[in-house]
Amino acid sequence: MTTTAFMRRRLLPLGALLGAGALALTACGPADGGSSAGGDDKTFTYLGQTENTTIVKTLETLGGDQCAAEEKAAPLTTDSIAGTQWDQKLQLLAGQGALSDMSMAAGTPSLMQQFIDAGQVQDLSKALDDLGVADEILPAAESTIKALYGGDTLYALPTELNIEGFWYNKQLLADNGIEAPTTWDELVDAAATLKAAGIQPFSAAGKDGWPVTRLVGDYIVRDLGPDALKKVADGDAKLTDPEYVAAADAVAELGKAGYFGDAVGSVDYNAAMNQFLTGGSAFFYMGSWALANFNDPEQNQIGADNIGFAQFPDVAGGAGSIDQVPANVGIPVMLSSNGYTDTTADWLKCIAENYGDTVLADSGVVSGFALENPPADLPETTQTVQDVIANAPSSVLWFEALFTSKGTTVSQTNGGGLGNGTLSGAEFMDLVQSANDQG
Repeated sequence: MTTTAFMRRRLLPLGALLGAGALALTACGPADGGSSAGGDDKTFTYLGQTENTTIVKTLETLGGDQCAAEEKAAPLTTDSIAGTQWDQKLQLLAGQGALSDMSMAAGTPSLMQQFIDAGQVQDLSKALDDLGVADEILPAAESTIKALYGGDTLYALPTELNIEGFWYNKQLLADNGIEAPTTWDELVDAAATLKAAGIQPFSAAGKDGWPVTRLVGDYIVRDLGPDALKKVADGDAKLTDPEYVAAADAVAELGKAGYFGDAVGSVDYNAAMNQFLTGGSAFFYMGSWALANFNDPEQNQIGADNIGFAQFPDVAGGAGSIDQVPANVGIPVMLSSNGYTDTTADWLKCIAENYGDTVLADSGVVSGFALENPPADLPETTQTVQDVIANAPSSVLWFEALFTSKGTTVSQTNGGGLGNGTLSGAEFMDLVQSANDQG
């Protein structure tokens, strides 16, 4: 599986990986295989998912170059576990006090919160500040991680940072006298103009659901403010409240008008991507992980220089702001408190200072680390993403980020219903709120 495909898969519900009942997160002996326990100065251990090779490759590159001194003092030792077993294995290792010095974070925020509450995960806000490298984490990435795990402390590093928004076909917009929309009303007007001209306004993977439900979440935070979905998670608001239903209604209206096409519920991710890249639609809401597709001339028939990017637009009178970028950190990594030694701290400092440049140059991955020497020949779409990330003061999470696993599944299962207009906003929100209430 490619890194891009794996990253996209992680955006789908991962709570189902957890068995009933979490293991107690207390130290009780050595790990039961699968990883070397941290806690000594002899090695620097990393545990990741088998499907992802980018992080390991980047760490190995650093160990042979910028972090050669750290590698000599504590050689990098890596291990991996299949993604389907990830959260369960992390629970086991944490329960045995045997988390690796560094590992990919838990797939579900609630499990990560358990590790944090049990003191298993290193406070990176303090650690990075003590090392004098706190400014190596971009504000948008830091904001995303803190929102994901709750609180004001950083507990993971952003080996990726994916922003989301509307990619658009510049030529189709220009031919129809449309400028990149900055408000929701402008977006709706653009869709009406395009449909009248015989052009499908939006490509969306209604079969997968989440490319449609993302629009609901973005509308909510633009209208009600960046903390609106946190209020739902905390029980201070419900998705069935009228102001939240209004967001789902706005998306449902796009579906009723046919702006996603006639059969969006049967369109999967690859088909939606192909439709946009072959000129079959004008707009495509997607994350920046799609850069690999955009920059592949075999897939992209409209040309990379013909793709523009527009942030999710403002909602009239809304409490949110267009510069609050919908984002996710893809594959964050955490450090074990038990394994945090002087040599681990040295590795952390070197990673913070050098990871961003290395992973971008070697793998084309945009991370949440500051760049010291960005490549001069980045594709235009990649440079656009890098610029948005560098200038974003904060970020907002996606619709299901703080939902229960059942709520996530129900939301994404019914996303296609919003996209084809068969579900009203009220019906959709009632289904999702009920699922969240059931846990």
